[in-house]
Amino acid sequence: MKPKVWFNGTLVPHEEATIHVLSHVVHYGSSVFEGIRCYDTARGSAVFRLPEHMRRLIDSAKIHRMQPEHDLDVLNAAVVDTIVESEMDACYIRPLVFRGAGPMGVNPLNNRVETIIAVWEWGKYLGPEALEQGVDVEVSSWNRNAPNTTPGLSKAAGNYLSSSLIKMDAIKKGFAEGIALTTSGFLAEGSGENLFLIRDGILYTSPTAFSILPGITRNTIITLARERGYRVEEKLLPREALYIADEIFFTGTAAEVTPIRSVDHHTIGEGRRGPITKELQDAFFDVVQNGNDPHGWLTFIPKNEASMSTQAEPAELTA
Repeated sequence: MKPKVWFNGTLVPHEEATIHVLSHVVHYGSSVFEGIRCYDTARGSAVFRLPEHMRRLIDSAKIHRMQPEHDLDVLNAAVVDTIVESEMDACYIRPLVFRGAGPMGVNPLNNRVETIIAVWEWGKYLGPEALEQGVDVEVSSWNRNAPNTTPGLSKAAGNYLSSSLIKMDAIKKGFAEGIALTTSGFLAEGSGENLFLIRDGILYTSPTAFSILPGITRNTIITLARERGYRVEEKLLPREALYIADEIFFTGTAAEVTPIRSVDHHTIGEGRRGPITKELQDAFFDVVQNGNDPHGWLTFIPKNEASMSTQAEPAELTA
């Protein structure tokens, strides 16, 4: 394995993918990113919902007035190239668009917009046993950002400062994860995951108007659930709805579909993965592990073939 990083159009060795310490992103958090998985399916290596993830990356950049130098098609191909050149069958993928070195100050408009794509091995985010046994979580004392403070539709690095506080507090108290409420006290999401509750066979999830990220795995589960005849509602839910839910689970690229067995020491259901959660897990993993993909969600990675895209001229890398 020889991991490479796609850096402004050029594949470079992992250790050479560096930026200057005075880059705008270091001081002001001016970056947007994606988290994507490539799975080693029964039909070969495949990236899950690549075009949707990369479109969201460009949308996030647009919200923050960052225009990447490469278009969607080039970026999609660059993900594939990076996986091929890094010789990985399965990996986590991190595209990042950021403001680089230039004038110092809050105003970023004169700093170059740069783009990288990195890949690495990453197992189950909340532990391999979590997918079956579930995880213990708390309701965090930190609220999700209110609408019209920072843009919730953008997957921006700055938004994750609150996520880090939520996660650290949960871990310090012995929980695997925290659930954030809105500033009005309604359920929002986890530190890096969307949230689903099940009560009497109906799935509930928070509206995207609550500054939650409109997750692509969230959308996947909504689609799979409705195809199986389940009702899914985006609805305002109070904190106490967690304690009386029949089942609860997280969704996300890293978390995939992870059951929650307790919240604030309240046992959820029977204290383990519930039947509807398992059914939706099985449907999800049938796509990403078995390669059964009627929706066209998988982008398969070529083996031993030339790169899909023509590289740009080498970029200047400032150490």
